[in-house]
Amino acid sequence: MKNLVDKTVILDGDGIRRALTRIAHEIVEKNKGVENIVLVGIRTRGIPLSERIADEIQGIEGVRPPLGVLDITLYRDDLSTLSYQPIVHPTELPVDISGKTIVLVDDVLFTGRTIRAALDALIDMGRPKSIQLAVLIDRGHRELPIRADFVGKNVPTATRESVSVFLSESDAEDKVVIREVVEG
Repeated sequence: MKNLVDKTVILDGDGIRRALTRIAHEIVEKNKGVENIVLVGIRTRGIPLSERIADEIQGIEGVRPPLGVLDITLYRDDLSTLSYQPIVHPTELPVDISGKTIVLVDDVLFTGRTIRAALDALIDMGRPKSIQLAVLIDRGHRELPIRADFVGKNVPTATRESVSVFLSESDAEDKVVIREVVEG
């Protein structure tokens, strides 16, 4: 039997807050403001992260960018290999994304397959001017040529490790933990 054992806390609540504040400033700077920006959180933890980034942007610019929610379940390339029945949640985009700059938000960037699925889903819904990627953690090990435009923290990991993000909205506390798979 395989178990996950917490190895190291790499970000606490203050670290997450600082990383998201920096990401918000970088989004505003790169895009010379937030006109025509739409933040889109990838279900599940990308949603509260995008909401927090939107709050930070509102504090910086005095305007809150529109927020969307993206469910990529049906776009996954491993859908046929899953041993459980996935639950499909709605995708909610508050505006037409055509001609807009979309900032996709997710918690951890690993192989790039989740982002590939998100790109496919977005393109099916319109033709954005551009798509940028913001992630709290980039852990490496890419299988696809995808990179984040905005990164909270780069964390080199071993393949036997995993990175777990805990957010107060769903997990009662904010922290990011490296976990190791151990036989037991």
